[in-house]
Amino acid sequence: MGPAVIETPMNTTTGPEALAHLTGLIPMKRLGRAEEVAVLIAWPASDKVSFSTGAVYDISGGRATY
Repeated sequence: MGPAVIETPMNTTTGPEALAHLTGLIPMKRLGRAEEVAVLIAWPASDKVSFSTGAVYDISGGRATY
């Protein structure tokens, strides 16, 4: 999993300026939501993807560049 900043309790003490800066780096202009990450984790763990032996899934709102 390759997440960007996800809106979680871990970020409750992150300053608003820092969060604004990080959000500004994400093309979707928002933080990720825990529910979005949960859905992405559940899918490859399901029987629907039983032939996969692993991968890295980008969940960065477009922030990741390779």
